[in-house]
Amino acid sequence: MNRLILLVISFILTEFTSSAQSTETLLNKQKGRFYFAWGYNKDYFSKSDIHFSNSGSDNYDFTLEGVSAVDRPGYDQILESDLSIPQYVYRFGYYFNDKNDLGIEINFDHTKYVMVDNQVARLKGTIHDQYYDLDTLVTPDFVKFEHTNGANFLMINLLKKHKFFTSKNSQHVLNVVGKVGAGIVIPKTDVTLFGERLDNVFHVAGYVTGIESGLRYEFRKTLFTEVMAKGTFANYYNVLTVGTGKANHTFFTGEFIWTVGVQFPL
Repeated sequence: MNRLILLVISFILTEFTSSAQSTETLLNKQKGRFYFAWGYNKDYFSKSDIHFSNSGSDNYDFTLEGVSAVDRPGYDQILESDLSIPQYVYRFGYYFNDKNDLGIEINFDHTKYVMVDNQVARLKGTIHDQYYDLDTLVTPDFVKFEHTNGANFLMINLLKKHKFFTSKNSQHVLNVVGKVGAGIVIPKTDVTLFGERLDNVFHVAGYVTGIESGLRYEFRKTLFTEVMAKGTFANYYNVLTVGTGKANHTFFTGEFIWTVGVQFPL
């Protein structure tokens, strides 16, 4: 009788332990993965029409049409100074570990927009009560316009990844990744107008939308790197300039982005 009781208790404990282990394994499988990544970007901007206005004593309301701009990567300063001097990016994200491999991400790009000096652009509008409509050489003492402490895209993205390759021991995984999202722009604009310069403060100046896709290589489920291409449309409708002046413009951006990061279950 005692042997029978011991056998029953042993069977129950075995089944309970097995069930608990199965439940734990299932929960581990269901855990999502949080990640953080840091990297750098290279940017290309479309031409834009930049509108400047000021209804104060220094009265003007004009547009420079078809303005060209470039970025300022600063990669040569990575080893010489602060790692945040070049055009950097960072990502905080979470993959839900569902069957669709979906996730969500906070996505920040420190991009630099620099209007090309001494270019010819169409000037249309009034300056000091005089109307202009002509091609004009835009010199730095007339207008110099830069989002050089960042054009700064802050976005929330929906993520989707698809496994492209997995090694036999699952230590090496290559994913195709897609992202789509929207957010705000937070520039710090350095402007010179009619010889007067002001390096402004950070402020919310508009919105940005974009899509991003590329490859994500994961090593031992902990370390990863991404190589991505990104396209955005940004509307800067409230840019601070000199005094009480404002500016606004829209443009498209093409970015190439490289990041490295870490991930862990959460």
